[in-house]
Amino acid sequence: MVVKLIALFGLISSFLVGVLADNEIVEDYKVKELPSSYAHLGEGPHWDIATQNLYMVDLDVGKLKRLDYNQKKWYKCQIENATFATFIIPVEGTTDKFAVGIERQVAIVKWDGVSETCKVEKIILTVEQSYNNNRFNDAKCDPLGRLFAGTMRKSDFDLRTGHLFKLLKPNSYEVMLSNLGIANGLVWNEKGDKFYFVDSQDYNVKQYDYNTKTGEISNAIVISNTTSLPDGMTIDNKGFLYVAGNGGSAVLKIDPKKRKIVQKIEIPAKEITSCAFGGPNLDILFVTTANEKYPSSNAGKTYMVTGLGARGLPMTKLNLKHYN
Repeated sequence: MVVKLIALFGLISSFLVGVLADNEIVEDYKVKELPSSYAHLGEGPHWDIATQNLYMVDLDVGKLKRLDYNQKKWYKCQIENATFATFIIPVEGTTDKFAVGIERQVAIVKWDGVSETCKVEKIILTVEQSYNNNRFNDAKCDPLGRLFAGTMRKSDFDLRTGHLFKLLKPNSYEVMLSNLGIANGLVWNEKGDKFYFVDSQDYNVKQYDYNTKTGEISNAIVISNTTSLPDGMTIDNKGFLYVAGNGGSAVLKIDPKKRKIVQKIEIPAKEITSCAFGGPNLDILFVTTANEKYPSSNAGKTYMVTGLGARGLPMTKLNLKHYN
């Protein structure tokens, strides 16, 4: 009888380990506030693996922020003549140039990473000149470094005037998606054959087939619905998605294959805006928040989550060689 019980316990243990391996659920993760990280509307985190810097924006005041991971120190700059800075993506081959969303333009901003002010060097994309109430929101580069950037209204989101654009060459673009409420999180899998996208107004995450050669998307399917407003998004090296649940105090871990939420990573702030894997081993999840609709002492801080048992993918910089 004892032998049978031991054998049964072994089978149960093996089953539980198998379930853990399949779903990557780790419940003893730790969440830590990063000191001096406050932003009224923190957004667009981008981890630069080459320099070990975390870049992000304070969106509605036109500021860029940099966390020097080794120094454990924040730097920030005000973009001259800018009231919005919606995303920041480093430019490949440089250490002081960034693609930044400003209103309905994508600008190349020059910043040494230390100075408290920075300037627009040139504009590489202007869209929606007839939509004065629109602005850029989230953006990322595909595995080859081509820029995809989405827009949204500043108010009256139900009018759905947003688009997702792909930059073809300076001030030339292709409209990938239209009739969007709030164009938000976007990411590609490691293989580069799947593209994931969030229109926050739809309260879901969609998966598309992706043609890396042409940069085209097709065959949209919903892989998960959400109850909180889905916002920014990232992906790990096993294909799990991490979606900021704005208003839900959590990052949602989604299994695209099973098409369901498999974990809620709780964050001590209500408005979770975005997330990105970083750190020397790409195993730290950096989470940005806002201090808008639900003010609190924890709101607007950036948090680091460790112990998730997951590793992210290196984030792609903007490769301007595609646009020469």
